[in-house]
Amino acid sequence: MASETILELKHVTKRFGEVVANDGVDLSLKRGEILSILGENGSGKTTLMNILSGIYYPDDGEVCIDGKTVSIRSPQDAFDLGIGMVHQHFKLIKIMTAAENIILGMEGEARLHMQQVEENVRKVVSEYGFDLNPKEKIYNMSVSQKQTVEIVKVLYRGARILILDEPTAVLTPQETEKLFAVMRNMKAAGKSIIIITHKLNEVLEISDRVSVLRKGKYIGTVDTKDASVDSLTEMMVGEKVELDFGREDPVSPERRIEMEHVTVTGADGRNVLTDISFTANSGEILGIAGISGNGQKELLESIAGLQVLQSGEINYYPPDAEKTSLTGKSVEEIRKMGISLSFVPEDRLGMGLVGSMDMTDNMMLRSFRKGRSFFANRKDPKDLAERIIKQLEVVTPGTATPVRRLSGGNVQKVLVGREISISPRVLMTAYPVRGLDINSSYTIYHLLNEQKKNGAAVICVGEDLDVLIGLCDRILVLAGGRVSGIVDARHVTKEEIGLLMTGMSKEMTTSKEEVTS
Repeated sequence: MASETILELKHVTKRFGEVVANDGVDLSLKRGEILSILGENGSGKTTLMNILSGIYYPDDGEVCIDGKTVSIRSPQDAFDLGIGMVHQHFKLIKIMTAAENIILGMEGEARLHMQQVEENVRKVVSEYGFDLNPKEKIYNMSVSQKQTVEIVKVLYRGARILILDEPTAVLTPQETEKLFAVMRNMKAAGKSIIIITHKLNEVLEISDRVSVLRKGKYIGTVDTKDASVDSLTEMMVGEKVELDFGREDPVSPERRIEMEHVTVTGADGRNVLTDISFTANSGEILGIAGISGNGQKELLESIAGLQVLQSGEINYYPPDAEKTSLTGKSVEEIRKMGISLSFVPEDRLGMGLVGSMDMTDNMMLRSFRKGRSFFANRKDPKDLAERIIKQLEVVTPGTATPVRRLSGGNVQKVLVGREISISPRVLMTAYPVRGLDINSSYTIYHLLNEQKKNGAAVICVGEDLDVLIGLCDRILVLAGGRVSGIVDARHVTKEEIGLLMTGMSKEMTTSKEEVTS
């Protein structure tokens, strides 16, 4: 059964102007198997999956289902052929129930009988081992429950082939294990699954085979049992890559940022941060872990002067000088105080860069904000832009290209490169390698380590716990907008952090003295 081919791509090519996103790709998926697709940024993974899900149509080649050539010109065509894609960003209506979201857009009278719909949803949930209440509203659900709704939605509509895009990106280790158990149940029931992920350890754990793309071309497929992290990386990059975080022990750490009992209230009047206390030291990397939406963004923005504190204090300790209060200070006031602080926000083009400007102009923004003439000197910013292009291998026609025309991964490189260039005393970054391939990711990790060696206090919000454990010195864990623990990254496991992320670990929750040390 498992050897029967259900899906086959033959010489599939997709062009966007002069750019060839997929170049004669051949790929096959067997019935009842889990296939991982790997590749660097720009390798064509997303384009290929968009072809299968009916968003794009290939310029050349063909797609075969059950040995027959098919035409997929819309998402509805994909559904009719039994192909369902679960995107990383969920498409759910918060005020509706799980069952209502699952049948949304379906035709026929059956969708009007909600009691029967809910019963049918329960059957799907029970068959594959999901944990879901069909009557529960989306706004009451955790991230993993929302993902469950999306997966059940495509199963309910008869999907035989499921495409999962970065399915574990926002899950705890415990939630990831539950998802993998469900995926194995789906596989046992004859479903075929394609998974796109950057987490190579998870690829080795859950998949049967791995297919690799590089620069739009199909490189090959290997059985997972015969693969390793090093071998898969070499297939993706085309050469051996040193997968070493390069973490060294902090040297003479000194207090730089101290947050004391900080509470921040959101627009809806509820606390997004509650009684937060911690210290970030020079010469160390402090990781911030937590399920998405648990206050990570607001924590960094509070230090940067972008959030109004309901209560509490934020202090900056410069080298060999008295502490300076950042409480109530705006971004401009913090800059005028001469405090060297860099912030790489989660929203790259919303807060970090101006999409309509080219790289040189985006480099000039920092000089302009410091009061220098905007038009006085373009040479230094242009030189900086060219250094970033070379060092971080930014794919762009040149420094004059508007930033919005770059891929998400290349935009991230530009933003991180600019903020690191000023050699800050404090560097804060949210998801610095999101959307980057493994080679580029390790380049960023080494840049963060360089800032650490230079004496900067680095605060890094991350979603990959393997990376946080390998890169950071300490990890602060947020749960429900509160500090649930601060742990030594050298002596902690993913499972222990996962329990702290859900607020279920009492043994590891640190005392006040440990939090502020």
